[in-house]
Amino acid sequence: MASFSVGTHLSPSYHFKNSSLSSQSPPSFLQTQSSFLSKPCFGSSVPGIRAPRLLGNGVLARAEDKAKSSSQAWQQQLQSNSQKQFQESSGSCDPLCSVDETSSSEFEANYQPKTDLLKALAIFAAAATGTLAINHSWVAANQDVAMALLFGIGYAGIIFEESLAFNKSGVGLLMAVSLWVVRSIGAPSTDIAVQELTHASAEVSQIVFFLLGAMTIVEIVDAHQGFKLVTDNITTRKPRTLLWVIGFVTFFLSSVLDNLTSTIVMVSLLRKLVPPSEYRKLLGAVVVIAANAGGAWTPIGDVTTTMLWIHGQISTLETMKNLAIPSAISLAVPLALMSLTSEVNGRAQDTPNVLASEQVAPRGQLVFSVGIGALIFVPVFKSLTGLPPFMGILLGLGVLWILTDAIHYGESERQKLKVPQALSRIDTQGALFFLGILLSVSSLESAGILRELANYLDAHIPNVELIASAIGVVSAVIDNVPLVAATMGMYDLTSFPLDSEFWQLIAFCAGTGGSMLVIGSAAGVAYMGMEKVDFFWYLRKVSGFAFAGYAAGIAAYLTIHNLQLSLPTTVAQVPFLSGFVH
Repeated sequence: MASFSVGTHLSPSYHFKNSSLSSQSPPSFLQTQSSFLSKPCFGSSVPGIRAPRLLGNGVLARAEDKAKSSSQAWQQQLQSNSQKQFQESSGSCDPLCSVDETSSSEFEANYQPKTDLLKALAIFAAAATGTLAINHSWVAANQDVAMALLFGIGYAGIIFEESLAFNKSGVGLLMAVSLWVVRSIGAPSTDIAVQELTHASAEVSQIVFFLLGAMTIVEIVDAHQGFKLVTDNITTRKPRTLLWVIGFVTFFLSSVLDNLTSTIVMVSLLRKLVPPSEYRKLLGAVVVIAANAGGAWTPIGDVTTTMLWIHGQISTLETMKNLAIPSAISLAVPLALMSLTSEVNGRAQDTPNVLASEQVAPRGQLVFSVGIGALIFVPVFKSLTGLPPFMGILLGLGVLWILTDAIHYGESERQKLKVPQALSRIDTQGALFFLGILLSVSSLESAGILRELANYLDAHIPNVELIASAIGVVSAVIDNVPLVAATMGMYDLTSFPLDSEFWQLIAFCAGTGGSMLVIGSAAGVAYMGMEKVDFFWYLRKVSGFAFAGYAAGIAAYLTIHNLQLSLPTTVAQVPFLSGFVH
């Protein structure tokens, strides 16, 4: 599920200032503490964006912190921080003096008043031009053209975020407001536009609230090192066996978590299990394919699947029944093909078990169990109460909040393990990006533009399988969130009812299609940034395998759907699961 980490990543020295230097905690555990302050979560990638920019400093710093596990690095870090503490205690240097001096010198070296003035004038000129254009009578007479141009310009700004030095979240919010202003001008009356905006905001807010709650729960579990309970069970070092184990562990982990979090956890594990090599790069690519495939067959595994679930296009049980096998095949085919490559058929590497030195935070097992249980309980809550899924995720967050407050009561040194600190580390930027994109797409839907596009596609591409498959291919290049949002606006439940073949194919294709390019998903961009993988290396070594899995998954779904085959439905007889179908 689609990716952007914000929040402040404090230096390791901050943690030493707040803990005893005489502590005997293992090195890797103290290194991991610094990673608690940055956690990437849901989202998707867009082309033209380099990984460091997209993921933010938090993700890369977190990945690098987890990669440091040698005792030599620990000793050097300890000595360095001891010297800093001595300087600070002696009053010779303010704790932030070195940072301030560095920032000040960089600012003076790079400061270009003329360039900054030109940028400011360009922005004001663009704003003034936009204001005059919006007030022009041409906009009211040509609403569709104006909105299409605005959306195209805004989406181009999102795609070329790195080149333009504009954050995509800001561009998305600006685009959303501009589109709704144009809609209010072109609508029969302002009251109608306000009613449409109110309805759209109610639907979009459900997704945003759900993501914020889920991100916070995942962050709390990760802060307690809960995911180590999963990775500890991976002990094999045989290349071919490790390939399959890593693939399916990521597959099932991503079905509960988002694909980005699963990728961060598993790639960090690989950096400790396997030395740098082509084989490790290939294992990382397996993680990307498995994370995207695993998120496609459950309503909480990927943000696009969650969108379809919340808006009523798919249901829990039918989605899992019909997409589990195709998703597994879309992973098994690349794994089988990769098993034949020379990188995988090499000799096993003997590496020290550095994972044994890491420690789970106090009561980490309890927090892991409650957190994962809260995520899994959301569909059950929806079936029992009929309330929207975001209410179920907020219930789980409330329970976890009270639990962490209780078990860490009076432990001032463990404030970072509580929810208030986790809220400062979640991906708020990503949530605002989703808000802007979804509001923008809803404006196009209200204006009837998406319906006209759907009619055009129906007239020229009557085959729904081809439409869904094409959307999956495009999602390898373009962000899958607006693609799925636009699809939901183009086709309603009268065109394709609940759990129809079209909606299930959209969920599968949008989720797994991003694996075909490394920039096609948040998982791929995270992997590219952590392992410094080149775009063209992934294109040569992995894209063919990913496409084979994508095509095999679609073929498997069509075969199952046409032959009316599915997983055993006996679980549907369980009382609290029977409501999933509705």
